[in-house]
Amino acid sequence: AVVNDDAKWLATLRGLNKSFRHQTVTAKQVRDYMSQMTGVDLTKIFVQYQETVKIPELDYQVAGDSLRFRWSNVIPGFDMPIDLVLPGGKSLRIHPTEAWQTMKSPIPAGAELEVNPEYYVELRAES
Repeated sequence: AVVNDDAKWLATLRGLNKSFRHQTVTAKQVRDYMSQMTGVDLTKIFVQYQETVKIPELDYQVAGDSLRFRWSNVIPGFDMPIDLVLPGGKSLRIHPTEAWQTMKSPIPAGAELEVNPEYYVELRAES
């Protein structure tokens, strides 16, 4: 979901198997290979999920027609886009950082924010 290109992701996984078949590899080798093949720097995502026990938290606040959001419980510089599930089954990709960001709310007032369940993150509403 992070790469946002299913064909490229599948080719990368198949290439990983072909390139490193019957070898013992390090997490860094896998991380570097996948970043190179996808064209997306996956370093911070791998470090977050492989080297910590912290589950990223998407903090959010809906106020009027505004949505505020940020990452918390993450390593410094964590950079992972995430897809929101919108009413009617549509989705919207946002790019949270550790700093609060504000945008026009894509959900109606009073509705709860939903994240695509493919992401291993926690959602936390701020008051």
